[in-house]
Amino acid sequence: MNNQQTYIALETIVTKEIRRFTRIWVQTLLPPAITMCLYFVIFGNIVGSRVGKMGGFDYMQYIVPGLIMMSVITNSYSNVVSSFYSAKFQRSIEELIVSPVPYHIILTGFIIGGIVRGLLVGITVTLLSLFFTDLHVHHLFIIMYSVLMTSALFSLGGFINAVFAKSFDDISIVPTFILTPLTYLGGVFYSIDNLSPFFQSISYLNPIVYMVNAFRFGILGVSDVPIGFSLAMITVVTVGLYIYALKLLQSGKGMKE
Repeated sequence: MNNQQTYIALETIVTKEIRRFTRIWVQTLLPPAITMCLYFVIFGNIVGSRVGKMGGFDYMQYIVPGLIMMSVITNSYSNVVSSFYSAKFQRSIEELIVSPVPYHIILTGFIIGGIVRGLLVGITVTLLSLFFTDLHVHHLFIIMYSVLMTSALFSLGGFINAVFAKSFDDISIVPTFILTPLTYLGGVFYSIDNLSPFFQSISYLNPIVYMVNAFRFGILGVSDVPIGFSLAMITVVTVGLYIYALKLLQSGKGMKE
């Protein structure tokens, strides 16, 4: 395929992915916004009034960056895992992988779809959060980089989950037993510095800690971990997952059975 044909193939996959979730926006974009509003009311206003300050900020201000990132993570992941597994289930993915479209274009198309959904939900949650607290931009580049790389990382995670999934039940196992616990224990609702040394050490093994803190630093200017190390961790893990996902696609694992 020449460059123009490659671009058309990528555009087609991305357009299909975006239309897929925007067509049913009441199910894909609205529920996360409502859920986050409940978090703002319950944790921010009711619980936050009792907690007081955290990290030098009001509790509501402190948790909002984490809640925004949590919505981005969840929706980027769920978009790709459901989309790719549906393509497997319907056998349409077989036609795509035997086509002349390069494997990296196929993978990138699905990932961009997940990124777009994650960003749309993230922007929606950010706008809603302004009704509850004030947000400031401390470092725009870090905000943009951390949210883009995080949405790409979990889009890749969703893709890998879909490759190995044998049934629709399998695509819910990872979000339920891995993704949700890691997110809630990733410093969204608290500062890692408030934990005992033992639990701090355990928290540093959680990759979501670095994503939440990088995004929080971009907005508030505070972080429980060195910002350079956080960005490096996000980058390394994302690149590693991309290479692994590309090899899975090239091997046809779970798709040619």
